[in-house]
Amino acid sequence: IPSRSKVGGKQAKTKLMIVDLQADTLFTVKPDDLPEIFTIRPYTTVSDTGKTAGKKKGKKKARQVRFHGPFWNHAGDKAFVVAASMDNKDRWLAFLDPATGALTSFEHQYDEAWIGGPNIGGRWWPGSVGWLPDDSGVWFCSEASGYSHLYVYDLKKQKTRALTSGEFEIYSPVISRDKKYWYFSANREHPGERHYYRLPLKGGAMQKLTSLPGRNDARLSPTGKHLLIRNSYSNRPWELYVQKTEPGARAKRLTHSTTEKWRSYNWRVPEIVRIPAEDGAKPYARLYKPQKPNGAAVIFVHGAGYLQNAHKWWSSYFREYMFHNLLADLGYTVLDIDYRGSAGYGRDWRTAIYRFMGGKDLDDQIDGARWLVQEHGIDPQRIGIYGGSYGGFITFMALFTRPGVFASGAALRPVSDWAHYNHGYTSNILNIPQADTLAYRRSSPIYHAEGLQGHLLICVGMIDTNVHFQDVVRVVQRLIELEKENWEVAIYPLEGHGFREPSSWTDEYRRILKLFERTLRK
Repeated sequence: IPSRSKVGGKQAKTKLMIVDLQADTLFTVKPDDLPEIFTIRPYTTVSDTGKTAGKKKGKKKARQVRFHGPFWNHAGDKAFVVAASMDNKDRWLAFLDPATGALTSFEHQYDEAWIGGPNIGGRWWPGSVGWLPDDSGVWFCSEASGYSHLYVYDLKKQKTRALTSGEFEIYSPVISRDKKYWYFSANREHPGERHYYRLPLKGGAMQKLTSLPGRNDARLSPTGKHLLIRNSYSNRPWELYVQKTEPGARAKRLTHSTTEKWRSYNWRVPEIVRIPAEDGAKPYARLYKPQKPNGAAVIFVHGAGYLQNAHKWWSSYFREYMFHNLLADLGYTVLDIDYRGSAGYGRDWRTAIYRFMGGKDLDDQIDGARWLVQEHGIDPQRIGIYGGSYGGFITFMALFTRPGVFASGAALRPVSDWAHYNHGYTSNILNIPQADTLAYRRSSPIYHAEGLQGHLLICVGMIDTNVHFQDVVRVVQRLIELEKENWEVAIYPLEGHGFREPSSWTDEYRRILKLFERTLRK
């Protein structure tokens, strides 16, 4: 069974090498000329706890980086590389001199939390980058404005300018074959809706090309005259459409993927609402309202952390969507929040959980519960919470650190100790456990289990190679030691992180439903 190492473990080192065929020599491209390459960022090394950040001791030593590229221009006489620091705090774009290996940086991005966002890349991929068709500049994406946007570095002027701007994000920019336009998706009209846009190559006004509600992912035809559109809506799975590449053109539907049996049920379109948080933020959320409310509510917490689910297209959580329809049929009000750390809302939202998972992201669930009581007449003693992976972790933290808010919760494939999770994901948010013990201790449920008061269901696959089975085993042992009685665990011996067998999914959701029916219904 393939597995992984844990955060803070020894990481693979890579080098960018150049072979000079004429001189029959091999040499290494060194990052020493990159801006701030010798600056140690807070909480990134074992000897650094943040207090000594930026100070240089003894011989200078460049931070570890991973190079991507080189990316050659169309003439084949210039190249640039993308370099990402292995602590993921910095990203550079730099011209490479292949004769000497010298680097000349023309773009330096730094984030005190971590480099990220749509199209931007990091340690493991370069992001969306390239040369302009006439080799006059290099294009890339940056969160410099707080949102992921498209930028161009002009070689002649030696200046960078933004081609897009505003409080929205763009996705997957490409240059057309005729080299006249940019094409990309953007959530410009609403954070939870994506359309396909066209923009003149040198910049100008964005033209919206799609009009179907929901999400529109598109590809240009070889001639550029037509778009193939992949569209979905909140209560309608993905379908294919084709239309002319013109604003306002009518989209012709090509596929009909759902069955008559599927369409016979009146699948709900959840209302998109905003939850007033205590700190003034207003997270977006999906709200499922029953025709005959029973006075109880369930809050669903999506997984991954950096993921968007309070949107207007078909959710990747389609099983949960169907389950929420069932809960609403039974009278439950269901709330699904894009809490702090979710995707689609810019840099500040993305990094709001830095050094404290289970902080603001959990606060948003608590504020959601309060809002349900105040605005929808929900009984404060009859609110449940559930989710998988990161959602399972938040469920743990909700029941362990905010006792009394939720009567019950189901933690599915949950993380209990972030020091046991993988390096790439965890070190971004909590740094490394050897250097930032506070972040790991306050963010890990295993240290807060004594607070459990509500009813807890834990469901876990035994061969999970993402969140290891030992995470649940340790929590179970801790609950036994604490003499807690109001919990149970369901183990699935042949399942991993995402279940494969329909019988396993059925069993899991049957148990969740039984938990809520037993603890929330009068």
